[in-house]
Amino acid sequence: MRRLFPVTDQTRTAAETEWTLDALADLYAYPVVDAGGGGGEGTGAGLGAGTDTGPGGSPDAGVQPGADAGTRPGGDAAAPPRGGAGAGVWLRANMVSTLDGAAQHDGLSQALSSAADMRIFGTLRALADAVVVGAETVRQEGYRPARAREAFAARRAAAGQRPAPAIAVVTASLDLDFSLPLFTEPLVPTLVLTGAAAPADRVLAARKAGAEVVVAGDGAGVDPVRAVRALAGRGLRRLLAEGGPRLLGQFLSAGVLDELCLTLSPTLTSGYAQRITGGPALAVPERFALASLLEEDGFLFSRYRRA
Repeated sequence: MRRLFPVTDQTRTAAETEWTLDALADLYAYPVVDAGGGGGEGTGAGLGAGTDTGPGGSPDAGVQPGADAGTRPGGDAAAPPRGGAGAGVWLRANMVSTLDGAAQHDGLSQALSSAADMRIFGTLRALADAVVVGAETVRQEGYRPARAREAFAARRAAAGQRPAPAIAVVTASLDLDFSLPLFTEPLVPTLVLTGAAAPADRVLAARKAGAEVVVAGDGAGVDPVRAVRALAGRGLRRLLAEGGPRLLGQFLSAGVLDELCLTLSPTLTSGYAQRITGGPALAVPERFALASLLEEDGFLFSRYRRA
């Protein structure tokens, strides 16, 4: 794997063939978001533990360890202004797309992925407090509970996190199989985000299965801003959305999406698969800025933040 952006030393191509999990975790560390809504990548146990490092785990030139938590290492500008979810929480999404814009093949994302993509997928999960996902994606992808990974145990403990992220399922109908391991065998209780008008019998079934039901909307559906705030109120501030496209489109429209981690798969599928976001078009396109770019075997692993 090689880093294409930011470029700090163009002679380091040979060393960038293998990235350790620690190096990936440092690169993808959550930014520190302070009470005023600003922030940057920092060290310590805040939202962004660690520094931006290269594949061997040592800091790259121009990215200094031990920087103050309120500024980005290397003197970059602070994180962009917060969206509608409020200060102290950061919502990133992780999606994959083909060259022709498909987010799925035969309804699943697995055919678009690679070993490197799955390493980054696992790293992003290991950094998050909670993984937010729509009910349809849970059904299609056969979601299971997030597992604790020894490689990230010390990092999560230092950041005050539980051994594994919670899975937070967004659903209006609660049309879910509550006998599945996602609800009966999680290391951290699964959350069900729904609206106040959700079917009472399904809410009861979710609670009987051990899930924590969180009301985040006045009707049957979920309000994206209230959902993010409700999770933050439970101490789940480092959030990772894994789809599906409709849910990601709702987060984008509500102005609460801070960051997009997008894998560009070197594949073409044609067909009529969904894009990574779905729903009504924004009145004004949302602008994001490139934060980092990795490449391996033709796959591009990009990270964009709100501009």
